[in-house]
Amino acid sequence: MLKILGKSTSINVRKVLWTCEELGLEYQQEDYGSGFAPTDTPDFLALNPNGLVPVLIDEGFVLWESNTICRYLVGKAGRDDLLSSTPRGRARVEKWMDWQATELNSAWRYAFNALVRKNPVYNLQSEIDASIADWNRCITILDNKLQHSGMWVTGQTFTLADIVLGLSVNRWKMTPIDRPAVPAVDAWFARLGQRPAFRRHGDNGTP
Repeated sequence: MLKILGKSTSINVRKVLWTCEELGLEYQQEDYGSGFAPTDTPDFLALNPNGLVPVLIDEGFVLWESNTICRYLVGKAGRDDLLSSTPRGRARVEKWMDWQATELNSAWRYAFNALVRKNPVYNLQSEIDASIADWNRCITILDNKLQHSGMWVTGQTFTLADIVLGLSVNRWKMTPIDRPAVPAVDAWFARLGQRPAFRRHGDNGTP
């Protein structure tokens, strides 16, 4: 059975849990991270030298980086609907997954640490304001994409791009900031809400 190390409130762990649910996979999840089992022990660092969650263990095969874990699980399950096996189809999905992990994550980091995590290091109002502006800019990019793509991020088929971005938008919606009108994002987020796996792991009340 698959083993997933990481607390279920972590946004990156929830990506993996949601993917497992969509695939109908059985797994054993163990809570690691702040407030749970430590990630700075020699045993854990031997699995992931970054000391971060999630970590996937599949019959002795160890993998970290949440988006990579999701790709691995979908590829192993042969679910071309979630991640195409054609070079162009795969690239359309991975482009948005990589954007989520780079541009979007970089945009929210300062504001989220200041406003939600209440980290005293993040206390410059100018930086908070800049982070919020960049975060909203990124969500507007997603809104423009959804206006043209239709049902889902890359078209008429639900994919891994919707999973990783769905969690990011959940975080954006739950953070106490002023947000622009994004009707296409709102409609897409409502469609996500119809999926049982999203209700369990995506929109579960934890930013």
